[in-house]
Amino acid sequence: MKKSATNRFAVVWSVLVGVLLIAPILIVIPLSFAPGRSFQFPPKGFSLQWYENIFTNEQWSSSLVNSLTIAVLVAVVSTVLGTLAALAISWSTRFSGIVRAVLIAPMVMPGIISAVAMYSLFLHWKLNNTLGGFVIGHSVLAIPFVIIAVEANLHSYDRNLNRAAATLGSAPMSTFFRITLPQILPGVLSGLGFAFITSFDEVVLALFIQGPSIKTLPVQMWNSVRQETDPTMSAVASLLAVTATLIILIVSITRTKKLAR
Repeated sequence: MKKSATNRFAVVWSVLVGVLLIAPILIVIPLSFAPGRSFQFPPKGFSLQWYENIFTNEQWSSSLVNSLTIAVLVAVVSTVLGTLAALAISWSTRFSGIVRAVLIAPMVMPGIISAVAMYSLFLHWKLNNTLGGFVIGHSVLAIPFVIIAVEANLHSYDRNLNRAAATLGSAPMSTFFRITLPQILPGVLSGLGFAFITSFDEVVLALFIQGPSIKTLPVQMWNSVRQETDPTMSAVASLLAVTATLIILIVSITRTKKLAR
């Protein structure tokens, strides 16, 4: 009886937390279909003009292309570097704790501190308002998520497989791609997805290192809030929410299928 009551409480609590988390999305999405320029909930009517505006308005379309380009590059760079770092941390006992703490520090550090530090550094390196600057800056913020995701898989990885492969004459690179990588692929895919989302949603650092030639979608949303009341922002927010949800679902499904094999 006591266990049943505990389970019911856990279910009710989970539902309440879930409703709290999705409530903003349930408000933003209807606002994106409003026919007028004001933020009115519930909207009086239905229109797709604000979604159309994302692709026809040069400011919105260019910022969308910039964000997608940067996020894809950041996902690739962060996944490669984060996976290698996770392997080094997990397979080395000396100073691994210190190295891990340093590498995941950007995750726990206040965003404004990281932004100011990188802005000053990029100003010296002339990386502000450049594609390379955005990729480097966002990768610093995304790599910790990749490390954590890959390390979670490495905890259950049997390194005797590597030793057996080496005994049979397999080269280290061949062993990695044919044995290690397939085993930790769920973690790598999770890190890839989180790296993409981290870059695509980043606004604090982007506000510091942006310029006339490169402006990301979150920065454009920020400017839209400050300068005008345009429901295009709600349409963009809806697309971001749907994109993030789809990426997480795809990664979760792929991870589940891989672990079930």
